[in-house]
Amino acid sequence: MADEVIQGFRERFGSAILEVHEKSPRRTFIAVDPKRLPDIAEYCYKELGCRFSIATGTHLTGGVEILYHFALDRAHRFLNLRVVLDLEKPSIESIAARVPAAEWVEREMHELLGIEFKHHPDMRHLLLADDWPDGSYPLRRDWKAGGDGDNGKK
Repeated sequence: MADEVIQGFRERFGSAILEVHEKSPRRTFIAVDPKRLPDIAEYCYKELGCRFSIATGTHLTGGVEILYHFALDRAHRFLNLRVVLDLEKPSIESIAARVPAAEWVEREMHELLGIEFKHHPDMRHLLLADDWPDGSYPLRRDWKAGGDGDNGKK
């Protein structure tokens, strides 16, 4: 079944599927073109019947990575959609309108990593204080906790 699912991605999205990596028999990472992420996420959720599990964001050396984790329960596997965004201005279209369960985790990644989720339905603070300074992202590698009044930005 895994081969059929991956073939379906390739047939439907062609060059938007940048790379496929089978980490294990139960976990597949699919690097996708960030511009096509909302369409591909919707395909996972609505057409394949995947359950949205969570998304994770990581500050890499050259950018910000987001992994959207979808469970394809009938095949006992996870499909992990991977995008890497420019570190200077990490921005991507939100998937929350198509996959509603992604709304809160995108808010979290916005606050903690500085990712702009375009057309997100509710970008208000979720975890950090309402007066947290703009441009200070505690999950970025360059963020330093400090007591010098800058709320950790150095």
